[in-house]
Amino acid sequence: MFFWHVPAPNEALLISGSKRQSQDTQFRIVTGHGTFVLPVKQKARILSLALRESEIVEECITSQGIRLNVRAVAVFKVGDDPVSIANAARRFLAEQNRVEELVGRVFAGHLRSIIGGLTVEQIIRERDRVAQEIKDGSHGEMEKLGLVVDALQIQEIEDATNYINNLAAPHAAAVASQARIAQAKADQEATEREQEAMALKAQYERDVQIKTAGFMSETEQAKAQAAQAGPLAAAKASQDVIAEQTRLAERQAELAAQRLEAEVRRPADAEAYRQRTIAEASRDQAKFAADGAAYTERVTAEAQAEANKARADSLRQGNQELIAAMRVIDALPALVQAAARGLAGSNLTILNGTEGVNEVLTGLVGQGFSILDVLKKGIGTGIASTNGTAAVSAAPAPAPAPPR
Repeated sequence: MFFWHVPAPNEALLISGSKRQSQDTQFRIVTGHGTFVLPVKQKARILSLALRESEIVEECITSQGIRLNVRAVAVFKVGDDPVSIANAARRFLAEQNRVEELVGRVFAGHLRSIIGGLTVEQIIRERDRVAQEIKDGSHGEMEKLGLVVDALQIQEIEDATNYINNLAAPHAAAVASQARIAQAKADQEATEREQEAMALKAQYERDVQIKTAGFMSETEQAKAQAAQAGPLAAAKASQDVIAEQTRLAERQAELAAQRLEAEVRRPADAEAYRQRTIAEASRDQAKFAADGAAYTERVTAEAQAEANKARADSLRQGNQELIAAMRVIDALPALVQAAARGLAGSNLTILNGTEGVNEVLTGLVGQGFSILDVLKKGIGTGIASTNGTAAVSAAPAPAPAPPR
């Protein structure tokens, strides 16, 4: 409606001309709700309760006589209570756009006053203390103006004499030195890390290359083995065949050797032994025959000589019986020779070699001499009975040993 006024949440409606007054004010204050304003009789005004900001730039002198340019910011607003709204309305309602300038002047005065009692070091190190002291010093005045200071911050302190810079120089140098040392350590560590990373990278690349080479070698080896699998299998099969053929040839050679041993060598050895035995028997027989003939001739000659001697003795003594016996003696060599020829022509096997031959010959000759001895004994007896003077030895002469 045209006569109904509603203030905004950050506004206060001031109604003058009304008989109703609140807290000894000549006007009515409405906030947060609407009200009816009588035309002509009442007049309504708006007072902003919004937050305001005032920038303060002031040249100050410290207790050390050092000139500083201080930049600060104050944040304030009209209080929400009716007393603060009334005080602010009476002072700033017609000049609300100049409130920041007026408040800045008030804070500038307090800022110069506070900084004048402090040193540069305190101002730098205790900015919050400086801001709080300014707020506390201006509290009474702000309350009279109906304003509430929400915040006060010192943004910048400029030193025309470079005092602050010189004050910070040692610390700056130390900090710069520490910064350089830290930077050098950081660079060293970074370099070491980079070198370690490069070494690890090189080692990794080497391992990769080694593994790749190993894989390629295994691949090539597998390909070569696959390519050689066929020839190797054929060579293996051929080798197995050759081995079997070699074993078969060896077995056949063994069989041939055994067959040669059984069919040729042993019969040949038996035949050679038979021929050797026959040759030895023939040799022994021929030797026996030769020895028998020679021995027979010698014995015959000896018997003939004995017979001739006996015959001469008998003839000389006129012994007829002895002459008859001599005839028998004359026939004795022929008998022994005939026995020897019969023995030489016989097919005898002498088991004990030459000794056996000698035993046979000795037996024959011994039998001949036995006959001769009997005859000699008869002849000797006759001669002894006839003449009584002739004596014939009855002992046979020892037979000579046959040649060996």
